Amino acid sequence: MCGRYELHSNPAAIALAFGLAHPPDVHARYNIAPMTEVPIVRVGTEGQRELVRMRWGLVPRWAKDPSIGARMINARGETLADKPSFRMLYRRHRCLLPADGFYEWMTLAPGAGAGAAPRKEAQHIGMADRSLFGLAGLYERWRNDSDEVLDTCTIVTTEANALLRPVHDRMPLIVPREHYARWLDPANADVADLIAPYPAEAMAYYPVSSRVNNVRHDDASLIERVAAIPAEEDADHGPPPHPPEQESLF
Repeated sequence: MCGRYELHSNPAAIALAFGLAHPPDVHARYNIAPMTEVPIVRVGTEGQRELVRMRWGLVPRWAKDPSIGARMINARGETLADKPSFRMLYRRHRCLLPADGFYEWMTLAPGAGAGAAPRKEAQHIGMADRSLFGLAGLYERWRNDSDEVLDTCTIVTTEANALLRPVHDRMPLIVPREHYARWLDPANADVADLIAPYPAEAMAYYPVSSRVNNVRHDDASLIERVAAIPAEEDADHGPPPHPPEQESLF
């Protein structure tokens, strides 16, 4: 799954990497959480790539209550073409979410002492060369009875690669830069081959502070490598986030 990520690259670097006409108006965020506005890259109505903001947590157009978005922050890549909530979006509303890294929580062996419980340690995951990359996403527009509009998105996931399997069995789908145009093109439905784990040898991860557990913390120290996390620090900064309870029909 993908429940937190970060983006701190310079806007000019984002524009260059994603083929935008101008540097976007974005600022560094080190603890991006679901149900907040996030920047996405898509093909606009005139065929040019654009960066817009949408709420992370997909609300299907048929939904009665937009709170369903909290349970739809991820979409399994293997079933996008089959599930009613994603089928049309997979064909026509694909996007990319610029990222410098994402977070996952690795289960550690219990510490010393009788009755010690397993602990989870936050890991920062990204490219081995620390380069910017694009997470695959889908987006949707929802309207209520008063014709108010809510634009939302979800991050596509796939099975973990060999590097990340010890951390989690799922990972966000990362689109190789040379295939951005294919993924973003709404006229091209032939993208099933892109739904695959990103090459393990191109990625790296390392432990970071459990301060990332708390969404109120958002600063550059969150992406700094740390040594083993003391149990008392985990207690200070709260438990790791729970995965969303995805609806089975999706």
